[in-house]
Amino acid sequence: MSGKVWLSQYPDEIPHSLTYEEVPVQSFLTKAYEKYPNKIAIHFMGRDVTYKELYDASLKFANYLRRLGIEKDDRVAIMLPNCPQAVIAYYGVLFAGGIVVQTNPLYTERELQYQMDDSGAKIILALDILYPRITKVLKATQIENVIITAIKDYLPFPKNLIYPFIQKKQYGFSVKVEHKGMTHLFTEIMRTQEALPIETSFNFEEDIALLQYTGGTTGSPKGVMLTHKNLIANTLMCDAWMYKCKDGEEVLLGVLPFFHVYGMTTVLILSVMKCSKMVLIPKFDIDQMLKTIDKQKPTLFPGAPTMYIGLLNHPDIGKYDLSSIKACLSGSAPLPVDVQERFEAITGGKLVEGYGLTETSPVTHANFIWGKRVRGSIGVPWPDTEATIIRSSDGEIMPSGEIGEIAIKGPQVMKGYWNRPEETAMNFVDGWFLTGDLGYMDEEGYFYVVDRKKDMIIAGGFNIYPREVEEVLYEHDAIQECVVAGVPDPYRGETVKAYIVLKEGKSVKEEELNKYCRQNLAAYKVPRIYEFRKELPKTAVGKILRRTLVEEEKQKNFELQAK
Repeated sequence: MSGKVWLSQYPDEIPHSLTYEEVPVQSFLTKAYEKYPNKIAIHFMGRDVTYKELYDASLKFANYLRRLGIEKDDRVAIMLPNCPQAVIAYYGVLFAGGIVVQTNPLYTERELQYQMDDSGAKIILALDILYPRITKVLKATQIENVIITAIKDYLPFPKNLIYPFIQKKQYGFSVKVEHKGMTHLFTEIMRTQEALPIETSFNFEEDIALLQYTGGTTGSPKGVMLTHKNLIANTLMCDAWMYKCKDGEEVLLGVLPFFHVYGMTTVLILSVMKCSKMVLIPKFDIDQMLKTIDKQKPTLFPGAPTMYIGLLNHPDIGKYDLSSIKACLSGSAPLPVDVQERFEAITGGKLVEGYGLTETSPVTHANFIWGKRVRGSIGVPWPDTEATIIRSSDGEIMPSGEIGEIAIKGPQVMKGYWNRPEETAMNFVDGWFLTGDLGYMDEEGYFYVVDRKKDMIIAGGFNIYPREVEEVLYEHDAIQECVVAGVPDPYRGETVKAYIVLKEGKSVKEEELNKYCRQNLAAYKVPRIYEFRKELPKTAVGKILRRTLVEEEKQKNFELQAK
């Protein structure tokens, strides 16, 4: 497997290698402001924010952070859904020379305390509704100041007056926060602070822009150190892949949360780099998404399979015009082929599967949007990205067609794990980052993910890859979502269990599914247990939490043995 054989598959429009200007991420905003000051940068629930307004607000936030004592490389946590304040704060922290710590607003007190303690964040910006949760963990962290904002702060009239009543009804309480002491109001910062440029020293190769915590689907979250170079490289790669998209003309749908690296790179950074308009949706809501697409006419829709599945299965999808969508890059979980085909038929746009990890900023592979696509493949490596298949037992590089661990090299690969040099070293072999995913490469350079190394099921001595079983189940007409996992079995060691969510109005018996699977899978791969559920546990970006289900099974098994 010598050489980048996949480059022969590249269309002429995509360069094999790119030039990376050694500038910080926030320079994209400065350039967008200078080129298109009056162009709309953000649309949020009826309100528009221009590039001049975004630039000025980011500088105001940066200057206030400096007033509060933030110096170069200090960490600032942003605990917000997708809203203008999240964009302003992101670029503001970078203008101030700080490091962004993206924090999930759904975190419990325990999860929040862990991340704040691990990152050493000095300041946190959050929604008013989260303030009580934050105050409970402050003493166990290094947080010195709390900045509070509200959804209503960037809503147009009269929504800004109505929303607090909706929020109180939704949560059962309201929060009043005053601008004093260690607590600061975002609106006061915007009202009183000047928008002054800030000079900071900068190292393109080494300076960390972001501490992005891994989703925790495979263990305790770790802070992934992503440099300015990492993020700029991956954003420029994304731009090269979407070569038909034009500066200043695109509209990006921002429903992927920015506290997930995929949403951050493909919307928050790419949109500003392209001088585009980002249409923000604070929460994944299918009705709101359909209405927003129909009205705002987004051209680019980076998403996750659960989002596309949700749209496709909405009973009123035919009432909305989705034809503005011309390109979608799906990530965070495997994209079922059936979903891809149905989505393209309805929208007329292109939907392709990409692949990546938090540690790679995140994208490393994708199918060509306007070129050759291979069914079931994650595509080929992006420009300047090397990929290979390594045998886990001895680190040897495997020939094409043979399964091993996918390994990556490239300018988007992380600097390492925050304060974890041993774990960083364990995940690299001869400069290759080990992804933990099992896969193979064909002779043309297309890669295929077989499964997570840790998710592989060993039943009666046979290796079973959950993704293969899931692909078969997804093709059944009655199934909306599914996940397959190995559960304890006294005879086989592990056995295959399928967790299934049915489409609305559909029904299927276990016996029917068993017969269907036996027609499409070798006998040892067929699920022995089926469990029907109303919903499956997921991360905020829609990745199904297989590990949560496995832990449930282990607990059940433990309780049975105890009896």
